[in-house]
Amino acid sequence: MSDLSRTLDEPIAAPLHPDNTGYQWQFEPCGDRCVILIFGNVFSIDLNRQAALIGNQLRTLGAQGLLPGVTDVVSAMVTVGIHYSPELIAGHFPDVSPYESICKLVAERLKDSRSVAAKIGACLEIPVCYDPEYAPDLEDIAQACRLPVNEVIAAHTADWLDVLMVGFAPGHPYIGMHDSALSLPRRATPRTLVKQGSIGIANRQSVIYPADLPGGWNLIGRTPLQMFSSLSEPPCLLQGGDKIQFVPITRHEFELLARENAK
Repeated sequence: MSDLSRTLDEPIAAPLHPDNTGYQWQFEPCGDRCVILIFGNVFSIDLNRQAALIGNQLRTLGAQGLLPGVTDVVSAMVTVGIHYSPELIAGHFPDVSPYESICKLVAERLKDSRSVAAKIGACLEIPVCYDPEYAPDLEDIAQACRLPVNEVIAAHTADWLDVLMVGFAPGHPYIGMHDSALSLPRRATPRTLVKQGSIGIANRQSVIYPADLPGGWNLIGRTPLQMFSSLSEPPCLLQGGDKIQFVPITRHEFELLARENAK
C-alpha cells in the first residue's frame, strides 16, 4: 500500500521543498472534491507569500495540462485549496482512492517547484478618496489610533502591501499588513449596506468592497476602481500574491475616474 494510504480524515504531511527551505506543508481533505494544502495554523506574511507562490505554481501547472483532474486552485491566507474531479483523477492512479491520487499527483509536481515559471504577482496603485463623504469612519479611526486624520491617511498610503487573499465575495481582497499604528478592531455593529469601492480597515488589514454588501470594517475611504467584473478576464482586479499601494486622490479626481470606469 502507498505511503499516501490514510483514512479520509487524516492529514498527509510532507516537506515542501527538497532543497531544505524549512517550509512544511500537509494535505487535509475538504469533502470528496477538494484537498487543502496547509502551510501553517497561524498567519504570517512569510507563510502567506509561500501559499500565494505555490498557488500560482499549481495554476501554471494546470494551464500546462500537468494536473489532470484538477478543476480549480484557490489560494487563501496560509492554505491552498485544490478542487478536483474524483472521476477524472481516479483513472490516473487506479490503485488508490481519489483523495490519495490527488495528494500523490500534487506532491510529485511540487518536488521540484523551481522548474515551474509561476506568474509573478502584479503591482498596482489603488486610488483612494478620503473625503468625509467616502470615509464615514475616518474621524473614529483617528481617535481609536490616537492619531490626527492626516497621519492616519499617511500611514494608510505609506507602504506597498500584499494582497493576502481574495474571498468573502467575488473580487473582495484582504490587504496587509499595515503599520502597527493602524491597529483597531472591526466595528461593534456591522452595517447592513456598504457601498461598492469602499475601503475598510481593521486588525492592520484593509479590504475593498467589490459590490454593495453588508460589512463590519471601519470605512476609511473609497476607490473608483472596479474590483470585480464578470465581463473582464480575469474577472477580479486583484489576486493573492499581488502588491498594491493606496494613493490619495481628491473628490474631483474620484468623480472623474468613477465616470471613466462606468463606461
